[in-house]
Amino acid sequence: MSNWFALLVFPGFLYAFLMGWLMLWVERKTLARLQSRIGPPFYQPFFDFIKLMTKEPLPRPSRENSFYLFLPLLAIGATLGSLTLLPVLPNSLSLVGDLVLFIALIEIAPICLVLMGFLSRSIFGQVGAVREAVLTFASNLPFITALIALAYAGGSLRLMDIALHTPPIARGLAVLAILICLPLKLRLNPFSVANAEQEIYQGALTELDGWRLGLWELSHALEWVALSGLTVSLALPWRSDVAILDAALFTLLSLALVFLLALVAGATARLKVGQASRFYWRWGFGLALLALVASLFPFGG
Repeated sequence: MSNWFALLVFPGFLYAFLMGWLMLWVERKTLARLQSRIGPPFYQPFFDFIKLMTKEPLPRPSRENSFYLFLPLLAIGATLGSLTLLPVLPNSLSLVGDLVLFIALIEIAPICLVLMGFLSRSIFGQVGAVREAVLTFASNLPFITALIALAYAGGSLRLMDIALHTPPIARGLAVLAILICLPLKLRLNPFSVANAEQEIYQGALTELDGWRLGLWELSHALEWVALSGLTVSLALPWRSDVAILDAALFTLLSLALVFLLALVAGATARLKVGQASRFYWRWGFGLALLALVASLFPFGG
């Protein structure tokens, strides 16, 4: 029953479905206030999703329709599966090697997005897919290296063990490296070059409309919840015996992280593909490698 609760309620579908739209609103509202605008009401992202889902998309060949339906559903299902592995509550689902499973699941959505861009008949979609692939590769090296450092320092491949038993030095360096990777994985400034509206419209999503675009918006909202939740859960070295308290703290810190990412996005300009890649190869991977080295010593691991 606890596994079904994690999948369907918290931190699974029900929580993520509501929190994803709230996080998108916090991002949009923060950017609006930084630009001296009022911004949308809190229900606007959800209403936009409903409007897209009720619109009939343009007719396509049957094979394309199958891919347009299969790829976003695969991305949504994989991201929901990754959410069930987050070590939020003391009785959270804990599997042997669930860190490896989480990495595999969270990377399915970017792969599906790249495939969607290459299936597009638009040059903008294909350019967006190429950029997405290059930047995903650039960010995955520091992201996975930081998770390996946490696993080695914590002495386990279980996310719950890593969250509770990783020493402070290795934890701080690795979480900071993961935090640096979030703007690119969430396609925010200064690393939003894969979906730069002024250059390539919506990149890999340029050709999508109606419910096809609505499903990808839902997948993106779930990515916000999963990636921010991973960062928060790994940064907290303790869990209480009160589930409501842990859930409330997890939610508040996740929203605070969204606010921080939106501030960074609003205060920075978009980098080029080469600049973004070099940043992650130098600084992101350097910080993750430092966390890995720290995990090899007694004071860090």
